[in-house]
Amino acid sequence: MATLDSRTGLLKYGFIGPALVLLIALNIFPLVYNVALSFTDASGIGRETSFVGLHNYARVLAEPEYVSGMRITAIFVAAAVSAELLLGFVLALALRDRFAGRSAVLTILLIPMMLSPAVMGLFWHQILKEDYGVLNQLLAVVGLGEPQWTADPRLKLVSVLIIDIWMWTPFMMLIALAGLNSIPRYIYEAAEIDRAGRWRVFWKITLPMSAPLLVLAVLLRTTDALKQFDLVMAIAGRNEASTKTLSVLLYEQLICYQKIGLGSAYACVVLVLVIALATIFTRYIDFIQRKQGRLEA
Repeated sequence: MATLDSRTGLLKYGFIGPALVLLIALNIFPLVYNVALSFTDASGIGRETSFVGLHNYARVLAEPEYVSGMRITAIFVAAAVSAELLLGFVLALALRDRFAGRSAVLTILLIPMMLSPAVMGLFWHQILKEDYGVLNQLLAVVGLGEPQWTADPRLKLVSVLIIDIWMWTPFMMLIALAGLNSIPRYIYEAAEIDRAGRWRVFWKITLPMSAPLLVLAVLLRTTDALKQFDLVMAIAGRNEASTKTLSVLLYEQLICYQKIGLGSAYACVVLVLVIALATIFTRYIDFIQRKQGRLEA
């Protein structure tokens, strides 16, 4: 029996081992190495590297560009995720019941989510062009003028928001639809027997019982939106102050200025923000599930 157990254990490690080695090589080691670099003045121009302690972090937190990047990133994340959640949930409510052509509608709505953000950024850049863009031509026909989407600094962030909402609303819709479909039908039947109104059913049954998956969707989109880079580069470039997110600042330090140590500190700060938000959201999901009795107290 002992021999059989030991063989079973070896077999488990044999299956898990390669995955662990790959995980360490591609994720854990680069992360640890990045943290180590953030305490140095490492540079890509070949000079000698020395230990500087917390100097890079103090510099990051003291730079006006970092404060501006934090503000722009926070505005972008809040606006994009809120709009995507609202639109995605409304679409999920509309598509919850089966009807003719539902599968085709779902497939069409999911297409933007499957495309490359960089390619879509370049594609939308042509749509939003001031002189020959399709959107401005349509707006001119109905007498709404021709906004300078990619030239006016005040509209560049709005342009990035429009594209991001167009691309990722289907993602919110998909998770919201899964949450709605997970609600047992007998609960609605019981509410119908009790003659509960539609709004009461929505606020007391639909929204609370789909809340855990909605919060999960917000968590996933928030952590992804915090790293927004490709759409900004495609629409506005790195030199536009009104759209310079934390990821663009990180790109500038690492690639453009070759400041490896300072760029690594930027990356660590972004990582801490993502971990903090993920912790808050996961605790809130646990709270909702405990409140609904889905987890043991």
